[in-house]
Amino acid sequence: KGSTCSQASNSVAGIARAVYERTFRIIVDKCNETLIDPSMKKVHYIGVLDIAGFEIFDYNGFEQICINYVNEKLQQFFNQHMFTLEQEEYIREGLDWQNVDFGMDLQPCIDMFEKPMAFLAIFEEES
Repeated sequence: KGSTCSQASNSVAGIARAVYERTFRIIVDKCNETLIDPSMKKVHYIGVLDIAGFEIFDYNGFEQICINYVNEKLQQFFNQHMFTLEQEEYIREGLDWQNVDFGMDLQPCIDMFEKPMAFLAIFEEES
């Protein structure tokens, strides 16, 4: 059966999502194999979905971790531009200002996705 360009594109995108999902599942399974302590009663999962604070779902999916990754990128961008750069501007203008720490800097977590040989690079290589 023939397909239109749009249908073929959707099929390719679906295959790519499935490959990424299965690759992610393999990584989670390998982490679980490494982290399981036989002396513990029921620890057969890893919670990886929410970078700042773990959420435990019955199924850790690739799409969900991508959503959380993008949310962290947006939060980091917002914090940088709304807080950090604004405080630097206050100092440049000579305002009497005490810098405020607006929370954790999650850049190291974001780096786990973005740096060479990090999650996204590995997923790309394996797909």
